[in-house]
Order: sequence, then structure tokens, then C-alpha cells
Amino acid sequence: MFDASRTTSFLLALAAALGLASPPALAEDSAANAPGETAAKAILVAELAEDEDVEDIEQSEPLESTATEAEQEPDTDPDASEQAVREEPAQRVAPHIDLKEVVPEPAPSATVTRPEPEAGAEDETEAAPDTVQAAPEPEPEPEKASSFTLLGSEVMPGTSTRLAWSPGIQIAGLSQPTPVLVVNGVNAGPTLCLTGAVHGDELNGIEIIRRTVYDLNPEKLSGRVVGIPIVNLPGFQQASRYLPDRRDLNRHFPGSETGSLADRIAHSLFENIIRRCDMLVDIHTGSLKRTNLPQLRADMNNPDVARFTRGFDRMAVVHSSGSAGMLRTAAVDAGITTVTMEAGESHRIQEHQIEAGVNSLTSLMEKQGMISRMFVWGDPEPVYYDSDWIRANHGGILFSEVELGANVSEGEILGYVADPITNAQHPIRSTSKGRIIGMAVDQVVMAGFAAYHIGTEAEVPGE
Repeated sequence: MFDASRTTSFLLALAAALGLASPPALAEDSAANAPGETAAKAILVAELAEDEDVEDIEQSEPLESTATEAEQEPDTDPDASEQAVREEPAQRVAPHIDLKEVVPEPAPSATVTRPEPEAGAEDETEAAPDTVQAAPEPEPEPEKASSFTLLGSEVMPGTSTRLAWSPGIQIAGLSQPTPVLVVNGVNAGPTLCLTGAVHGDELNGIEIIRRTVYDLNPEKLSGRVVGIPIVNLPGFQQASRYLPDRRDLNRHFPGSETGSLADRIAHSLFENIIRRCDMLVDIHTGSLKRTNLPQLRADMNNPDVARFTRGFDRMAVVHSSGSAGMLRTAAVDAGITTVTMEAGESHRIQEHQIEAGVNSLTSLMEKQGMISRMFVWGDPEPVYYDSDWIRANHGGILFSEVELGANVSEGEILGYVADPITNAQHPIRSTSKGRIIGMAVDQVVMAGFAAYHIGTEAEVPGE
């Protein structure tokens, strides 16, 4: 179970030393049919200061499903599987570690005890030969999982462990590997990857992944979960959004072996870890001094992604096809079902946002058949949004009158900008009826500053 009092010490310890021997301080249905309307409409593009563009789903073009139901079955051709993902042979068997323990301790491999048949069952049947009683059909046993090879280590079924990923960009004698958490369930299932802190100052995703992965029991899991709480380790150590070369890592995927520092890190992560996954949730927050309502960014024209978003319970979905260089875009292009999760603001640990993220990932795993829990589903979701940023027209100090997640009407005053010298106050009004899905925190602003992100419910074609 998670101890909230240890969150601060967890982050401090993680910034001080990250390695294999470190404590677990690290612990991010229907397809959208073509609109069919002959009247051309302008595509509404809202400029997102924090990460990506958000588009109007009704005006964008749907994609064909990447595979039919028959094609989605596991490939039985071993040669084809080897060609799909280049897999290096395992160099060692990863030790089974209880991720809930502060100090990892070796533990014996999990064994499955099969119940012995009850004595006398056959005698009772022979004693009443005239009575014909249909025996209940036994439930089919779930398919047992196989070992999982990642980063040169073989993770056995029913075990959890910590591995180390190093992009090889630092001085060899001073390099620090990035911890990777792996839970391989006893039963077969999909492989879910969770990435956090692609931007090094986004802390909520780190804690969302820690709580989610540490709460998993490998003996009750179908499939695998791979968690990388801190992708951008150099940025995290400097409390910076960017890499040491001042580049945004989330603009360089899938990367290149011979490119810039950002290209090389992106390539190493993508080839060594991301390509080994079936599904990916990349967790982010708002940029500096902006906060986001917990939400998904997803290309709703991709039928597989659209179905995927339905597993996140009560979380809003904003349609965005993504930009070139983003991890989400590169992963979808590689056939990995991917969404971006946004939750809260940077440089902060926010309990409410973290709880929403953990809840949605638990819901997703239950929906995917990876775990079985008593889960109370909320009101029908997701809700699809078009969106627009409302900008300040004057410089001054921003004071908000609304809160994140509030429903607003057209013309309603969202806040005002006060000029501390002239004492003038300039109201900022909503341009449409909708919901506050993102906003700037109160601060000094200049004219043109993006202050409020308004989401408006959109009709999804084909529903």
C-alpha cells in the first residue's frame, strides 16, 4: 500500500542516486467514421502551449483500422515475430523482487499449487449407477505466460523486478542508468508500457506510475506492465523540462542512432523498450505555470485508439492527431496503441490529479482483462472535446474567478487582469459554452498570454 508521507523522501532519494541497488524511490467501440458531409468546414486548431495541438474530430479524416479481429490474434509464425521486433538474447535471469519492499530482497520463484482431487469422489459415483448427473463443465484455464526478455534480462512469469536502461550519452564512469519496473504476470496477456517525466519537471506522472506498478501482484496479473517513471533523468535531476542540450525530448521520436543527443536518447528508448509493448500511456502535465484537468490526448480517427480510450473510466478525451516527433505519434505509427495522459501542472505533486491517474490506469487494466477487481464504473465516458485557448488582451496580474474543471457559459467572466500601476481591471470572458480543461495559474501575464483552455463537447461521427 502507498504511504503518502514517503512521497517527498522518495523523490529526494531518487534524485540523489538511481540504480539497480537503489530503493524503490522511482516507485507517464466504434471507429470514427468519415464525416460524410459534403459541406467543407474550417479545421479548428487550438494552439496548446504545453505540448501539442488539439483538433476538431468532426473535421479530421478517419483512418482505417490497423487490423481486423482475425488479424489481431497473436502471430503464430515465429519467423514473422522475430522480424517484427529485433530481440537480443537474454544475458541473465532477472531476480524476482517484491516492489513494495523498500529494500529489495531475493525471493523464490512463484509456484502454482494445483488442488488434489477429493478422496472418495469416484466411490460416490459408483455407489449410485442409476443416477445420471451431468458434471459441470470446468472453466477453461487461462493461458500461462511465458518469460519476457527486456534489456538483456529474462523476466520469468509471476515475477516483478527492476531493470536498468542507459541511453549511453554520459561519461561512462559517471553514467547513471534509468530504472525500469517490470511486472510479468502468471497468465498471458498484453504488454502495457507506462512512461513518465519525458519532460523532466513533470512530477505527477512519476507518482502515478509508482503507485500503479507497485500495487500489482504478478500472480494475479494477465500480461505484463513495464513502467519507466523517469524517462528524462538528466532533466529531472536539474528540475528542467528539457534535456542538457536544451531540446524537448518529446519532439525527437523515434530518434536516430547518429543524431543529436535528444535523437539518440529517443532512439534508445524506442528501440529497446517501446517496441516491445502492445499499448502505451505517456503521462504528462501542463507546462510551466499551467495546469490541466486529467484528460487523454488521442487520435480519435484511429479506430484502435478510439476503442482504447473507452477503458479509462471518467476521463475526458481531447482529439489530437499529434505532431511529428512526439512519442505518442511515433508509437502509433509503429502499430502500438497509444494515448497521452495529461494531469495537473509541472514541478508539483498533486494528490487529486495522481488519484485520478491511478484510478484510470486501474480501470484500463481491468477493461483489458489484465486484472480482476471490483471496479465501480462512473457515468458514461469519455466525452470528446473541441477546444480553444482564451488569451489575455492586456498585461498585468491574472486573477481567476473559475476553477479547473468548471462548466462555463459563453460570455461568462473567467478572470481579470489587473494593472498594478494604473489600477485598471480587464475582464477575460469565455467565447463559448464548455468546460475549463486547462488554465494558467495566477501570475504576471502579457497581452496574448494563453490563460484558459475551454473544451466544448463535440459530436463524434458514427455514434
